[in-house]
Amino acid sequence: MLTPEELPRIQSALSEVDLDGWLLFDFHGINPVTVGMLQLEGMVTRRVFVYVPRRGMPTAITHAIEQGPWRRWPEAWGRVVYSGWRELESALATLVRGHRIAMEYSPGDAVPYVDRVPAGVIEMVRQAGAVVVTSGELVSQFFAGFDAGNTAAHVRAAEAIRTIALDAFVMVGERTRRDEAFTEYAVQSWILERFARAGLEHGHAPIVAIGPNAAEPHYSPTADYTSAVRPGDVLLIDLWAREPDQPFADQTWMGVLGAPDTTTVKVWEAVRDARDAAISVLRARVAAAVAVRGAEVDAAARGVIESRGYGRYFTHRTGHSIDPREIHGSGPHLDDFETREERSLIPGVAFSIEPGIYIPNTLGVRSEVNGLMREREVVITPTDFQTELLVVGG
Repeated sequence: MLTPEELPRIQSALSEVDLDGWLLFDFHGINPVTVGMLQLEGMVTRRVFVYVPRRGMPTAITHAIEQGPWRRWPEAWGRVVYSGWRELESALATLVRGHRIAMEYSPGDAVPYVDRVPAGVIEMVRQAGAVVVTSGELVSQFFAGFDAGNTAAHVRAAEAIRTIALDAFVMVGERTRRDEAFTEYAVQSWILERFARAGLEHGHAPIVAIGPNAAEPHYSPTADYTSAVRPGDVLLIDLWAREPDQPFADQTWMGVLGAPDTTTVKVWEAVRDARDAAISVLRARVAAAVAVRGAEVDAAARGVIESRGYGRYFTHRTGHSIDPREIHGSGPHLDDFETREERSLIPGVAFSIEPGIYIPNTLGVRSEVNGLMREREVVITPTDFQTELLVVGG
């Protein structure tokens, strides 16, 4: 958040990368970075700019009819009030002309989670005489990172989710042994009831999918579209939740209702070993105080799956950012497949680690844990994560 207390850290970061400033822009909430950094309260329907210079005080450009949301803006900081577009563009040019500035922009849309400012606004800023570069690293440092409270809440949520997932497999095993008829949707509903009892928010409902359905990575059952769960099925449960207004935890667990066949075991071992290869790269680099990029971690996991002959079935990135607000956040991702993620995994950022293999109409297997970057340490949640297929109902 942009506050007087945080301003010196932001300005120090701008100096380190030789930027003259960071220009925040929003219109109707299209840029979550600006929304989160400013946390304005009240109706904001016009274009907003805030320029944070390397030296000196920030300046906001605000519309005349929407001054209420700025009542907490520090008096020592600048505020320019405009009504018409000519005033807006003139004020903008006065602030940025001749400067090299960062915005939520990603050349070639290399990282869509950073590419938030419309092309027309980028054109306006360049025509005003500024050089625009990506704010990706600033977003990681000042928007996407966890504080101590976020970290503690994430760890608690992760352990609660682990318990619920394992209990779900126990429930599935018991119902299978009793030869009860039940569906993926019934299991999903059971998990949602446990979330409610634990006081956890979840957003979209969890994924509960038997083997062929799990081959569609974002499959999710509904009351009208669900499959029966039967003995012999491979079962994927992907569940995510959070304490109110805190970061999400996100996990995927795999089980089999009876003894697994050879193919299922081979696919599971490839996915598990890919996940563990990603964790090993993170731990080794962090322990040695060597920078590591999300793309490098993606390559480590993908290399394992490719070496086992399943590369064409690993159809998504290894992991997504988890920032304090969103489960698919704006920080660095573990990705050199879907996007060109070049940002470093700096202390404070968090992400999922979730390689998968998806054989169409046959089988889908994924294993997911979360990583939190700390100084000289990467914390993996949950603490006790899955190492073998869960065999239930036999």
